[in-house]
Amino acid sequence: MMRFKGQVAHKFAECPLLQMRLPPWRSRLMALLILGSFGVLIGRAFYLQTLNTDFLQEKGESRYRRDIEISASRGRIADRHGDVLAISTPMKSIWAIPPATTLTPVQARQLAALLETDVKQLTQKLNTDKTFVFLRRQIPPAVADQVAALKLPGIGQDKEYRRFYPTGEMTAHMVGFTGVDDKGLEGVELAFHRQLLGQPGSRSVIKDRRGQIVEDVGSIKPPQDGKEIRLALDSKIQYLAYSHLKQAIADNNAKAGGVVVLDVRTGEILALANWPTYNPNNREGLSGSQLRNRAVTDTFEPGSTLKPFTIALGIEAGKVRSDTIINCAPGRLTIGNATISDAHPHGALSVAEVIQKSSNVGAAKIAAMLPPQKMWQMFDDVGFGQVPRLGFPGEVSGRVRPWKNWRPIEQATMAYGHGISVSLIQLARAYTAFARDGDVLPLSLTQVESSTPSGVSVFSPKTAREVRSMLEMAVLPGGTAPKAQIPGYRVAGKTGTAHKLVGGRYANKYVSSFVGLAPASDPRLIVAVMIDEPSAGKHYGGDVAAPVFATVMGSSLRTLGITPDVPLVVAQSPKAPTPKARL
Repeated sequence: MMRFKGQVAHKFAECPLLQMRLPPWRSRLMALLILGSFGVLIGRAFYLQTLNTDFLQEKGESRYRRDIEISASRGRIADRHGDVLAISTPMKSIWAIPPATTLTPVQARQLAALLETDVKQLTQKLNTDKTFVFLRRQIPPAVADQVAALKLPGIGQDKEYRRFYPTGEMTAHMVGFTGVDDKGLEGVELAFHRQLLGQPGSRSVIKDRRGQIVEDVGSIKPPQDGKEIRLALDSKIQYLAYSHLKQAIADNNAKAGGVVVLDVRTGEILALANWPTYNPNNREGLSGSQLRNRAVTDTFEPGSTLKPFTIALGIEAGKVRSDTIINCAPGRLTIGNATISDAHPHGALSVAEVIQKSSNVGAAKIAAMLPPQKMWQMFDDVGFGQVPRLGFPGEVSGRVRPWKNWRPIEQATMAYGHGISVSLIQLARAYTAFARDGDVLPLSLTQVESSTPSGVSVFSPKTAREVRSMLEMAVLPGGTAPKAQIPGYRVAGKTGTAHKLVGGRYANKYVSSFVGLAPASDPRLIVAVMIDEPSAGKHYGGDVAAPVFATVMGSSLRTLGITPDVPLVVAQSPKAPTPKARL
């Protein structure tokens, strides 16, 4: 013991702090707290291990057990006869868990060769901080089996499906296509995506620390394949429309075109073809123009194909009859500061001859007798200015300006199809008014169960039949479309030739069209044809579009077994109605 001068020496055991006594209750409290803590721990352990094992089981399984999604097969798309237009084929996807993947140079070269990729690109995918990456999607099962045979650490594979389109570019715009994730991107694939998709299932597996499946525990939920969509489309008629349109585009050195074929009885779309098109099985290097479903997404000024509607409204309003005379001389009509001209000057024409000769002056004079509101309402009733509501992506409504803003010259030009824009599908639908005795049908992409769907009445049956008779004159000698005649069948239709608007002004470019129905005695089909910018020397609808109509309509009627309604001889032009009144 050390002692300093002036200090009193004390023994260690004589420290006053050590001689203090704690109250007895404090030691008992501490003992009770410690015993209570042990009791809580024992109780919690008993609860988890005996009464409620789910929690620990879940935590344990989360470290080695995984639920893997089982892809559902996307539903088929078929035509009205059951011929397959789109089907899913089983494929495999190869994936990796980068932290668990260590490949030798030889293994990397082998894997890259099987996946048809560069070793450098493969290495870049594996040298990442991500915990999961796809190395290659949608490869054939045989190739996936070769990858599995390499037994590479951290490399796995899953089953998926790839969409295949047997009819290729022929039905591309109608059917559309899906992306790599089996999502519909265009056409029917997008319009009916929910029905086609199906519900994926799942199965439970046990994986090791490298992500390899070591045991398949079992199925949790089986997948539900997507629903099959049966379209109204007829593959044989679709081929006719596609092949003849393609040939017409080449013959006329045209920019683009479209053909629509409708069933008059049901409103079903039996064919819808566009050019240019694309192959949905190989979509590399596609441009926007190839993907556009022009018959649905593009609008154009329909030209003289709208004259029958103006004349039908004039008849319905009691302003004219088929034999009413319209003075179309000298082939020009000035309204305000603008002048309307006929392609070929005419003198006095009956209303029937206004359609037969396709007189702009005659149509404009008839429109001048009609209230703008009535004319606008008629356009609205036949579907112009409205989205067709087929479910197709990119459907357009076209353009019909409000009647209150019409000037006299605008009403006059709309009478013969200028200053108004429509899509080809809208134009084809509007002609059901003449094929079905006055009522306009809604259109359908899929088969219609009812054989007598209800339409919207636009004209009286008498007016519709009268205009249909006039449309027959247009395709006979003396009309604008004798090239639309079909041996054995009476045909009714109308040509259209319209300048194109370029930069807000009419250019020396044309859209040629023809819409017709047959057999005229009891219409069964409507065929609408549009050729954009023909530049091989001809541009009139009767020369460019009418021949396409004749070949498509004639072949379609024979394909359907429709009975001819006239002898197989050259049809003669009927006499023009006897003039009774002059305006």
